[in-house]
Amino acid sequence: MTIDIGTGDGRAVLVAAAREPVTLVLGLDANAAAMAEASRRAARAPRKGGLPNARFILASAESPPPVLAAAANLVTVRFPWGSLLRGVVGADAAVAAGISFMVAARGSLELLLAPAARDGLDGVPASMDDLVAGVAGAFHAHGFDVEEVRTPTPAEVKASGSTWARRLGRRTTVIRLVRR
Repeated sequence: MTIDIGTGDGRAVLVAAAREPVTLVLGLDANAAAMAEASRRAARAPRKGGLPNARFILASAESPPPVLAAAANLVTVRFPWGSLLRGVVGADAAVAAGISFMVAARGSLELLLAPAARDGLDGVPASMDDLVAGVAGAFHAHGFDVEEVRTPTPAEVKASGSTWARRLGRRTTVIRLVRR
């Protein structure tokens, strides 16, 4: 199972579900209205483009449903903003704990991050080194180690399915963590 946290409009979930039809892909977001159209598209009959392996859950990263405890082999957070961004960089422990809660033993957490100093995000690091240090600090206590840090190719950013990818693709960092 894959869980996309902060899925927003859910396009990334639909892309992942279409790419991996045998994997259940869940989109989790605290805003139901944002996910509504993607949820309707996924619920269509398969002959009309529906995706029976895509589902959406109304919940915050801080308070995921108990049924998702250690359920996902892969959890993704793509271009987070606000409290979700602060949580993945270590400024909100409740967010990091909620995200960690959903990752299975030996599972992975993949972050696509693109903060910049000009965004004026108080307490959110913008340099690569500070960003990686914040992420590592946020998730180390939950049993994660940083496995990979890199700049994705433009094709990878586009393939993420995120609506924000077009705007933020040039300054994106991939940080992949694995649960010990």
